[in-house]
Amino acid sequence: MTALTTDTLRLGTRRSALAVAQSGLIADALRAAGHAVELVELTTHGDSSSAAVADLGTGIFVNELRRALTAGEVDLAVHSLKDLPTAAAAEVALAAVAPRADPRDALVARDGATLGELPRGARIGTGSPRRAAQLRALGYGLEIVAIRGNVDTRIGKVAAGELDGVVVAMAGLDRLGRRDVVTEALDPVQVLPAPGQGALAVECRAEDTDFAAALSTVLNDPATRAAVAAERAVLARLEAGCTAPVGALADVAIGDEGKEEIYLRAVVANIDGARAIRLSITGGLDDPEDVGNRLAANLLEAGAADLIGESR
Repeated sequence: MTALTTDTLRLGTRRSALAVAQSGLIADALRAAGHAVELVELTTHGDSSSAAVADLGTGIFVNELRRALTAGEVDLAVHSLKDLPTAAAAEVALAAVAPRADPRDALVARDGATLGELPRGARIGTGSPRRAAQLRALGYGLEIVAIRGNVDTRIGKVAAGELDGVVVAMAGLDRLGRRDVVTEALDPVQVLPAPGQGALAVECRAEDTDFAAALSTVLNDPATRAAVAAERAVLARLEAGCTAPVGALADVAIGDEGKEEIYLRAVVANIDGARAIRLSITGGLDDPEDVGNRLAANLLEAGAADLIGESR
């Protein structure tokens, strides 16, 4: 396929309600541009396994979609960008990064409570080592409980009284129309999100260069793409992997000289939250990877490798 044609585009997506909702946003944008789109739902290893995400390796929510792409079963695939391995895949291309939703984490707690209002020993569910480490580091004395499952399953554990709260991505709740259940949007000063959180990645076959360019024209948001490129460069330089206790968030804003620049923050923690390194940096919008690499170098100089090693 060399361009966006009159043929129906086959869009590969995971089967979960959130993944379908996210892919539906991309499909709607393509339809608004005059293209027919069919969703092709696939099951990934991450969906079918009940093991902890941290134990399953990289690409667990991505590899099956990429296989379908290279096999010609779908024409494009949509991923939560935070799920993409940082290492490039030779046979696929990142054609577009769609405009980002709210990148913050969100607390859904009993009785409308915020983190500071929950009693010591309150049970908070999350499947993310990054969230677990930062929640422990806050010093509220929370008990962190490892959980798996879709958004409704996690929220349901609070409603059923199994947990006092869960922490999930705000973007996911927004896309499912469930923002009303949020009891606190977690300030990135306290809890930094995963690199790429809230952004959607659109991939196609690397050989389909004209098709990739056409997808970019319709779907790509340059500011979001630059921001997540800086965040992912931190993760790649640290060689931490997408399940490590590393958070990063880049904002694109007008700097002191009146030009757009990237403000990038990152945290590296050990899993019990006893030690954490938080640093920030600013840099030019024209080379976001350099901004991320420079911040990662500063983190490594401050001892980040030891904290990542402890978490492994």
